[in-house]
Amino acid sequence: MTIFTNMLPYLQIILSIILIVTILLQQSSAGVGGAFGGGEGGGLYNTRRGFEKFLFIFTIVIAILFAVFAFIAIFVK
Repeated sequence: MTIFTNMLPYLQIILSIILIVTILLQQSSAGVGGAFGGGEGGGLYNTRRGFEKFLFIFTIVIAILFAVFAFIAIFVK
């Protein structure tokens, strides 16, 4: 248990870096105007396919792992 406790901060740092990279790699089709109701898509639904879908699911998994490790860090100490 002490090995896991000692490695937990390093795992959180690694997961946070991976999470930041995967979020930045995702393309936003709306751009800046999407926050104000505009955008290039014109309200059309964009289906994720291929690598974009993998990256989306991978981002969700990494975010869940990061949250779980954060809760574990609260209760371990």
